[in-house]
This record gives sequence, C-alpha cells and structure tokens, in this order.
Amino acid sequence: MFSVKQKRRISEAVQKILRETLHPELPDSEIQFLLHVNGAEDWSWADIKNNGACVDPAFNPFNEMMAGKSKEKEE
Repeated sequence: MFSVKQKRRISEAVQKILRETLHPELPDSEIQFLLHVNGAEDWSWADIKNNGACVDPAFNPFNEMMAGKSKEKEE
C-alpha cells in the first residue's frame, strides 16, 4: 500500500510520537511496534514496523509506482 520511503517516514513519525509520551515503560533504545493500516479495499493494507526491524525491506513495484502518483509532498 505504501512505498518503502513512505513506510520509513511513517515509522519515524510513530517513533517520535511514542518517544514524546515520555512513558517510563518504553525502552531507551528504538521502540518496537507494528502498525496495521487498512485501505479502502479488502485487499489493500499495510503493516509498518519500526525501521530497525526492517533492515532489508521488501520492494513492491506496484507500491513504488503508486507512491509517485500520490499527493504526498516529497521532501
């Protein structure tokens, strides 16, 4: 559903939000998480993990192509 770059950016944002809670039970190292996102269709979904858990992310050509057509601003 998302490109590798988009997943990495989402993961960084989630990591930042979790860290900002200052919750005492969170580790000092990278926070491990799994975010499941449902798309508009039953077959459209994404699992996004913390970046450290995906050192060699799977590349899906369709997701990469669709990212180029999204309205997301590239930075």
